[in-house]
Amino acid sequence: MDLIDQLRALGGRIQATKDMIQTEEATKNAMIMPFIHALGYNVFDPNEVTPELVADIGMKKGEKVDYAILREGKPIMLFECKRSGGDLSVDHAGQLFRYFHVTSARFGVLTNGLVYRFFTDLEEPNKMDRTPFFEFNILDFKDRDIDELKKFAKTAFDVDTILTTANELKYTRAIQNKLSDWIMNPSEDFVRLVSSEICGSKRFTSALKDQFTAITKRAFDQLVSERINDRLKGAMALEPSTSMPAQLVEPASDPTESQIITTPEEVEGFHIVRAILRETVSPKRVHMRDAQSYCAILLDDNNRKPICRLRFNNAEKLCLGVFNAEKEEERIPLSSVDDIYDHAELLKASVGVHLQQSERSPA
Repeated sequence: MDLIDQLRALGGRIQATKDMIQTEEATKNAMIMPFIHALGYNVFDPNEVTPELVADIGMKKGEKVDYAILREGKPIMLFECKRSGGDLSVDHAGQLFRYFHVTSARFGVLTNGLVYRFFTDLEEPNKMDRTPFFEFNILDFKDRDIDELKKFAKTAFDVDTILTTANELKYTRAIQNKLSDWIMNPSEDFVRLVSSEICGSKRFTSALKDQFTAITKRAFDQLVSERINDRLKGAMALEPSTSMPAQLVEPASDPTESQIITTPEEVEGFHIVRAILRETVSPKRVHMRDAQSYCAILLDDNNRKPICRLRFNNAEKLCLGVFNAEKEEERIPLSSVDDIYDHAELLKASVGVHLQQSERSPA
């Protein structure tokens, strides 16, 4: 199983159980050790992964770091662990800072089982930076995150290779975070810059600020949605087949007048459904077709095999439609997209019906 498949499966289990895990020890066993194992390290071999590694640091005796990954008997990566959802500010990473200074390890990881923050010594040799150069969220990661994480896997681990890209990665992430902040909440300086480019020398009044703040947020939202929609159009058929039963198909409009926009929430929901169904059916068989009033998720891209519908057009009233054996839709209110995980068994049952029907059908 590829690293991305292992992490998606682990992420699904963590999403379902994270609220039950209340202690640091439980977090280590249920979240962090499986993560280290996914990277290819044998968590049961103390010559490879040593828990509670002890070293004397100056006047401090018996200092311990939660896990040290070893190569040829020397630490190459250190893990300091907090309980699930615990604070990951550098103020809570004292032991990791001290251990980094006295060992040969070039990488320190601060984690609460959900988020993994990777540190090194880009700013001052042999002194861990206070800002991570890479951050990985087991519940929310992208393909490019996996590409970076693979560099820390046992089969690929190379200090020079990681450090070569660490500096650029650190600043790239910082810029992405700043742009993300601006998308959600444009700063006054950014809005002032945008308005000056459009309105020229027009005075930046309070009224103009309020007007352009709202316009900027809408423009960002539309731009992101359009980019996602453009990418999906190349991989998915957005227009349903006219030969399918009318009760399962959203009537198609003139393509030139289509108002269909695939939102980021629908894409996120699609990937959550795929992750849930990985143990039941190959992800390649789970497809998405968007329509004006809902986003359909189908087995084998077949409208006769509906799994569910993402009814997300009303952002304040999300709804998941799940189909039973009679292809009747049950609509379930959601408070957030993540709530889809709470209905995993219904989704698996919906797919199971189609699989059973396929087995009964003559070859």
